[in-house]
Amino acid sequence: MARILVTGGAGYIGSHTVVELQTKGYDVVIVDNLSNSNIDVLNGIETITGIRPAFENIDCVDYVSMDRMFEKYNDIEAIIHFAASKAVGESVEKPLMYYRNNLVSLINLLQLMPIHKVKNIVFSSSCTVYGQPDILPVTENAPIKPALSPYGNTKQVGEEIIRDTIYANRSLQSIILRYFNPIGAHSSAEIGELPNGIPNNLLPFVTQTALGLRKQLMVFGNDYNTPDGSCIRDYIHVVDLAKAHVIAVQRMLNKQTKSDVETFNLGTGRGLSVLEIIKTFEEVNNVEVPYKIVARREGDIEKVWADPSYANNELGWTAVETLEETLRSAWAWELNYAQRVNAEQS
Repeated sequence: MARILVTGGAGYIGSHTVVELQTKGYDVVIVDNLSNSNIDVLNGIETITGIRPAFENIDCVDYVSMDRMFEKYNDIEAIIHFAASKAVGESVEKPLMYYRNNLVSLINLLQLMPIHKVKNIVFSSSCTVYGQPDILPVTENAPIKPALSPYGNTKQVGEEIIRDTIYANRSLQSIILRYFNPIGAHSSAEIGELPNGIPNNLLPFVTQTALGLRKQLMVFGNDYNTPDGSCIRDYIHVVDLAKAHVIAVQRMLNKQTKSDVETFNLGTGRGLSVLEIIKTFEEVNNVEVPYKIVARREGDIEKVWADPSYANNELGWTAVETLEETLRSAWAWELNYAQRVNAEQS
């Protein structure tokens, strides 16, 4: 079976995608610098699949090390490129870090692909490329608006770099996947979302607050033009998202693409507010999540959710997990991880 390179494969979405790839019989090599992930995730992947993926502790910004990695694994047939800094708020504070990490890593891969005869790359993009859309739900044909954050801009520019590169080198092809908001964890509770330091995403902050690791959750703004005043997003189970990457890889390897660069929205088609997520999490898990309303966060979009019908029809993919199951899985992961940490400390 083909060998797939997964950059950022020790991260949240990356680790779940590695599980799905290995389950389908692919050989996987992970490249990750562990800047926002933990090496222990390899144990979880191995527990679930029975296979420990090859792992290289490399920063994708390091061209020489990446070149050596491709020489070592000289049978890579496709790349799934997750490795990137991804917090909207942090990107506003540290724009140069985001431009360097997110763009140089992609440029390195695109330069190295023809050298090492790798033709296929799946790019981890984001619904942030749409800015605040004029029409909801968002289709892939919605206009790309000026980004509201450096993070969003790196995804816009990343997509442009891919298109320009492939226009100049038709031996390459790419599938760009624009994610909405991944949440939840693997049903085994062996892997889940484990950010280093203070979480930037909603769900790990919710679970850590419910567990008592954090005093209270901050809800950024309740004066948006939404039914309850909090931001609305399209929350998709991370395993559903991971499965879409496997389908994208298969599509390229089987030469089923309809153009050199294809773009798909990955979401549920349903918009839910931050306060709805908190309330539903409390109900399905029978726990309390203390929260307080604070000022709006710079760079946040008011409301966005997907029209996933193109991905549904063209890829044969659909998000199947319910919100309730997704929120239960996130809590089960948090409890399991806490138990593991306590056992190691005792």
